[in-house]
Amino acid sequence: VLLAINSPGGTVAASQEVYAAVRRVKEKKPVVVSMLDQATSGGYYIASAADKIYANPGTLTGSIGVILSSVNVKELFDRIGIESQTLKTGPYKDIFSPFRAASDQEKQLLQALLQNTYEEFIGDVAKGRKMDIEAVRKLADGRIYTGRQAKENGLVDEIGTYEDAVADLRKQVRAKFQIPESQDLPIERGPGSLD
Repeated sequence: VLLAINSPGGTVAASQEVYAAVRRVKEKKPVVVSMLDQATSGGYYIASAADKIYANPGTLTGSIGVILSSVNVKELFDRIGIESQTLKTGPYKDIFSPFRAASDQEKQLLQALLQNTYEEFIGDVAKGRKMDIEAVRKLADGRIYTGRQAKENGLVDEIGTYEDAVADLRKQVRAKFQIPESQDLPIERGPGSLD
């Protein structure tokens, strides 16, 4: 399977679903990733499950980390005379309400949630890339790497184009399934992400 990734990422759960699917597929057949313009955050999470990762020198990748953000419009609402009214069934039901500042306890709860998800992310990257978790942790501060920097840090395997990834995949498939050079191995394109 050739997986071309051009994504800034997405939600944690969706990334974990695709990561798990890639791991299942690679038990049966080789999976090679070709990173295009970017494969960051969840895009990198997914790529890390593959057998081999190709990136162009200028591909943007990495951004290993988790973020949660919100806005606080309380002061603006106070200025224009709008007051929020909230009824809730528990003290944390409106934990990230834009109508008030988060309490210290809420910030601690949210930070613990992010930390838990972050540990899953770096653990999965370490497993997929067969890297020491502490080595991944050093790279996982949210920064973005070029393809070349990512290769130097062990986050990708090869610098190359989509066509280089196709050629490598064909070579792996021929070796794994004893397919002769005389037999054509066409790439059948699946539907795009908007399909």
